[in-house]
Amino acid sequence: MAHHKSAKKRIRQDAVIRLRNRYYKKSARTAIMKLREMTDKAEAQKYLPKVISMIDKLAKRNTWHKNKASNLKSKLMKHVGNM
Repeated sequence: MAHHKSAKKRIRQDAVIRLRNRYYKKSARTAIMKLREMTDKAEAQKYLPKVISMIDKLAKRNTWHKNKASNLKSKLMKHVGNM
């Protein structure tokens, strides 16, 4: 258990940040799944920049590793291109 005021505050902050990260990660995974399930190429091309933006934000905040983000974006762009 934390004994210092600053340690207690850090625990509270970590809890909030963890929940926020979980929300953004889940939202991005859902968006990726939705994009992969699309069959219309025009619709997928319109939706792709939104998904890429979500992935970039997660990588920028170090929630996801930059290489994971890069690999995901590459796979998604290839998927949409081959539709």
